[in-house]
Amino acid sequence: MKTASLSEIKKDLRYKSKEELQTLCLQLAKFKKESKEYLTYLLFEADNEDLFISTVKQEISDLFQEMNTDSFFYVKKSTRKILRLTKKYIRFSKQKQTEVELLLHFTSELLNIKPNITQNTVLKNMYLKQLEMAQKAASKLHPDIQFEYENRFNGT
Repeated sequence: MKTASLSEIKKDLRYKSKEELQTLCLQLAKFKKESKEYLTYLLFEADNEDLFISTVKQEISDLFQEMNTDSFFYVKKSTRKILRLTKKYIRFSKQKQTEVELLLHFTSELLNIKPNITQNTVLKNMYLKQLEMAQKAASKLHPDIQFEYENRFNGT
């Protein structure tokens, strides 16, 4: 089966009724968990971005608290999982300020875990890369907001 392009799908969706569109959305949500999560974000959380950010930050913090810190192997594995989740929420939002907030929270949580990440090259590089990505995203924001984030970058 050949997959249709987005423009073809967009053209075809114009001719669908409201009920047909609703049915298609529900079928899409049933098909894959990530589609359902994205639809949940769009319907219930996109209107209040601050609440979404605080909820995701709490989830990230909880995951870092539950992390097995017996060895660096488990720390790296758990950290990658948390980073994948963080990136997924950033993709949902598509807002640079949300990206900066979530990446800064991720990096601050990563710094607070024991054993210290500076003892492991992979974790240290992961921290530096995410901090760099947060700075890059912050550079695309309004200058006043950039100034606020610059102070936070200097603090971490």
